[in-house]
Parts: sequence; structure tokens; C-alpha cells
Amino acid sequence: MSSHVPSTPALVVFILFFAMTIMLGSTVSWWRGRTRSGQSDAHGSEDWGLGGRQFGTWVTWFLVGGDFYTAYTVIAVPALVYATGAFGFFALPYTIIVYPFVFLVMPILWQIAHDGKHATAADIVRARFGSRALELAIAASGLIAVMPYIALQLIGIRTVIEALGLPGEIPLIVAFLSLAAYTWLGGLHAPALTAFIKDIMIYIAVLAAVTVIPLHLGGYGAMFATAAQHLPHPPEGHALMPGQSVPYATLALSSALAAFLYPHTLTGVLAARSADTIRKNAVMLPAYTLLLGLIAMLGLMAHAAGVVTTNTSAIVPNLFTAIFPDWFTGFCFAAIAVGALVPAAVMAIGAANLVTSNISPGLRNNVRASRFVALAVKLGALACVLFLNAHFAIDLQLLGGLWILQTFPALVLGITKLRFSAPAMLAGWAVGTLYGTYVCFHDGLKPTHMLSIGGMHQLVSTGLLALVVNIGTVVVISLLVPGRSRKGATAA
Repeated sequence: MSSHVPSTPALVVFILFFAMTIMLGSTVSWWRGRTRSGQSDAHGSEDWGLGGRQFGTWVTWFLVGGDFYTAYTVIAVPALVYATGAFGFFALPYTIIVYPFVFLVMPILWQIAHDGKHATAADIVRARFGSRALELAIAASGLIAVMPYIALQLIGIRTVIEALGLPGEIPLIVAFLSLAAYTWLGGLHAPALTAFIKDIMIYIAVLAAVTVIPLHLGGYGAMFATAAQHLPHPPEGHALMPGQSVPYATLALSSALAAFLYPHTLTGVLAARSADTIRKNAVMLPAYTLLLGLIAMLGLMAHAAGVVTTNTSAIVPNLFTAIFPDWFTGFCFAAIAVGALVPAAVMAIGAANLVTSNISPGLRNNVRASRFVALAVKLGALACVLFLNAHFAIDLQLLGGLWILQTFPALVLGITKLRFSAPAMLAGWAVGTLYGTYVCFHDGLKPTHMLSIGGMHQLVSTGLLALVVNIGTVVVISLLVPGRSRKGATAA
């Protein structure tokens, strides 16, 4: 079965829903600007970058879920499942692992940030260790790590616009400009307001897909049987091919540890009203894991539907155009585009907070500067799209994960009562980042590295390897150069 270019109804429906999202984000900023025209610059900056730290349970649930489940979920995961089969489902256990981590750790970080009026991870680290150099290192990691992740969102928007038939570089230009306008005008209130629209649209598209497409293909049994003919056959009784179990497990673990260290996910956490709000969300967010499992199966459905393409990012759009009527295809494309727009905005805002609060604190509380920084971050993400030759879109997210993982010791171990020194944390960050970056680019942006120990060869997550090197360096340097954290810093 071959896909076709959707007709005018698909384009009209897509524009209607996509433009509506951007307009709603702009409107909430204008309305709040009128009702709070007398607020101070400091309050205005916190309102733009952290929503005034007043988001309750439901808004936080949609916001955190909205920036956690992105084009990575709808475009990249099905593409990996389409190419590799069961291995692509590593994203499911990682979302299961991460929520106990959120329940235990994130309320502590929220309390530290609330008590100290901190807006970023680098603020928390500075308060804990009293080190300007370490603060800059953590801020730089967050800023660099989020760019390939935003690039993945741009790829998601570009992919559906390309599927609508727009030629050349127009889809990428439209994707960039729409994201830039949405973030500039709305601040964090824009994605907070529109995240529930995004989630509802994604749920409608996915539930329709997992219901209608299997029926169209003769049921789930026929669908799995057809998909199996196009994928590698693992040994009897196994879901994974030989040699895939360790990379599957290590990618899941490294992704889980990295997920809530990103500026955008941490921004959603710090914008919550209370630590209890974070705990409630950690209990409710696993509902998204069910959705992720359904979305991942779209990669198998594409095989059963006869979708063939060398552009793995186009798997889901091609599947929808092959099965659904044009008007509903346009709706599904809008859901994917909005699903990329909302989290990308939070990512850019989180990165802007790092620059104005930590890298250049003279710009603190300057909303205009934050907006320009967010725009610059999106330009960096655009460069990632153009110059990073990742085989799978998911590799961009995993590359960012490698870098943000190197902040784990300073941010998470730093809130414990273990006495690691600031020089040790800085040395661990530097060694882990340099080692991981070298290995990743040496391997061609692949997220796993072949580790050889005593004649045994095994693929392991590059990010997790770099984190082990990082922590090992921290422990050794702390023993050689003992130091205490900043007096009065909060510890768990």
C-alpha cells in the first residue's frame, strides 16, 4: 500500500488547529500583560519563565507530560520500532523507571528552589557548592543538551508539513518561525495553556490509529504477522535479538536518569505550586506510558500497511495518509505538530532561564533578554537539524541525554549528605562530557558504544558509560581533594 499526498482538506484542517494553538498561546500572554501591567521586572521575568510558580496539579500534569512526551514520542519511537522491532520499545521501561525517581528527588529540588528563589538546576548547584565554575558548567550542559532535543521537535513539525506536500525548505522555515513566534509571545503560560489541547489531540489521533488501522489491516494478529515478515526474527522465546538486551537495558536506564534533568522538564517541575503537586504528578504521569506503548506500535502497523520509505521520520505521517481520510489526516498532522511545538517552547524557555540566571546574571529578570536568548537557542537547534547527520531522529534526543546526564552527580548526588567537593564535581563533569562526546561522535552519533572487557564485547549506552566515568572521577578527586559543600546549603 502506498501513501499519497493529502489534499486541500488536510491542509485546511492542519492550518486551523496549528494556528489556533499559536493564537491561544499569544492571547494568554496579552491578557495577562493587561491584567498585570503594573508588575515589576523581576515578577514579569519569573512569570514569563516559570509561570509565577503557581501551577496546580492538573496544569502541572499537562505541562510536564506535554514537555516530556514530544515529537520524540510520536515520530522518533515508531521510526525506531519500524527499523528494529522490539528494541525500539526501550522507551517504555525508561518511563516506568523515571517516576519513582521523580517522586523521591524532584520534591526535594522543588523545595530547595522555592526556599532559595532558584529558577534553574545551575542555581541549585551554586547554592549547594558555592562554585561559580561548577554553576557555569551545569548551565552550559543544559543549554547544549537541549538544542538537539529542540532539533528533534523541529524535525517532527517539518516532517508533517512535508507530508502535506510543501516543497523544499519551506517546511523547515515554517517549523522554525511558528516555534519562534509561539515562544516569544507566550512565555511559559502559552504551553501551560495549550498543553491540554495538545494532549487531547494526541489521544484522539492515537486511539483512532490503534483502533481503525488494525481493523483496516485484518486485526492485530494479522498486523503482527505481517510486521514480523519485515523485521529480524529473534530466537525462539526471546523478544530481542542476541546482543540487544544490554543496550536495551542501559539505554532505558540512562534515558530515565536524564529525563528530568533537562531544562524543560525541570522548568515544569519548578513552576509547580508545591512539592506535593510534584508527588501527585509522579503518581498520575504513568498514564502517559500507556499512550507511549500504543504510539510505539505505529511502527509495526506501518509494516503491515505496506509503508516503505528510506526516511524513517516519515513513517507515521505516511501511515496516516495511507489509511485515514484526508481531513482526519490533517487533524493527526496538527496533533503531531502541536505535540512538538508545546515542549519545544518549554525547552527554549528553560534554556533561556539558564543564560539569564547563570551564564549572564546581569540579564536576570529581563524578559526581553530571555526572549532573545530563547530565539538564539532555537537557531542553535536549527543548526543541529542542518548539520548533525543523525541516522534516526531519536539519536538527537539520546545525544542531548548524554550531555545532560553529566549534571546528575552535581544536581542529584549534591542534595545528599555525601560530602563531594566542588573541584571533584567539576572534574567529573569535564571528564564525563569530553569522554562521552568523543565516543559518540567517533561512533557516528550512535547512542551505544562497543565495550570490550576481557574478551567480552557488548554494546552499552554511551551516556551511561560517560556517567560512570564522571562519578568515578568525582569519587577519586573527592578522596584526593576533600572539601565541604557551602555552609548552610540544604541536603536531603
